[in-house]
Amino acid sequence: MLNDTSLRESASRLPSYRRHKPSGQAVVTLNGRDFYLGRYGTRQSRGEYDRLIGEWLAAERCLRRPGIDLTVAELAVHYWRFAGSYYRKDGCPTRHLQVVRLALRPLRESYGLKSSSDFGPLALQAVQHQLVATGKARSHINHLCGIIKRVFKWAASQQLIPVTIYQALATVPGLRKGRTLAREPKPVQPVADEVVEATLPHLPEVVADMVRFQRLTGCRPGEVCILRPCDVDTSSDVWAYRPGSHKTEHHGRHRVIFIGPKA
Repeated sequence: MLNDTSLRESASRLPSYRRHKPSGQAVVTLNGRDFYLGRYGTRQSRGEYDRLIGEWLAAERCLRRPGIDLTVAELAVHYWRFAGSYYRKDGCPTRHLQVVRLALRPLRESYGLKSSSDFGPLALQAVQHQLVATGKARSHINHLCGIIKRVFKWAASQQLIPVTIYQALATVPGLRKGRTLAREPKPVQPVADEVVEATLPHLPEVVADMVRFQRLTGCRPGEVCILRPCDVDTSSDVWAYRPGSHKTEHHGRHRVIFIGPKA
């Protein structure tokens, strides 16, 4: 039986477990295909139904038809549907989804009508060169190409393509500094203290205090905005602020920001 609570709650929207009268077998229809499960009403047939439904839901309600290759554009659509539900936080899409869109664009524009099985290392290198020609920074190009590799890795995990396609793409290295025509991004430097001090008098009082707090603690801007008294442990001289939400929590990491007397 399906154990996931969310699957049970959506059971009314799942394809039905039906009886095929001529054969006496149980049957379920997924994406227009009939799957016969064994004798109707038996524990084995219901177990087979649960297995198929589980795989169908894991594949974003789309099972691959044997012998039919997806085009690169179709593959991109499947991944975009997955990314839209995966890259979310507190019910809202994360900013990473915008980067995924940028990575999928050259796939659709240059290789959309090609079979996904024909997208190999040379095609990925061609995408790299296209991105270099647009003037994008080397690190950004490597990030986008890493997402493209991730698209094919996900597709292999969903049995939409052979795993050998992703394994071949994984052999393509990122662009190396000094060995490519891609421009190098300028390092992000801290704002000079004199600029901050000159700006503070022109800010609303609360915003100015938020800037001062961030300078003294080194926390991220978003962590300043969501700070609540209940998230701060004031039991010692140096307070400990544990944000209710932070950037790396999906990696299972804990975040503690220490607040000294000045802050």
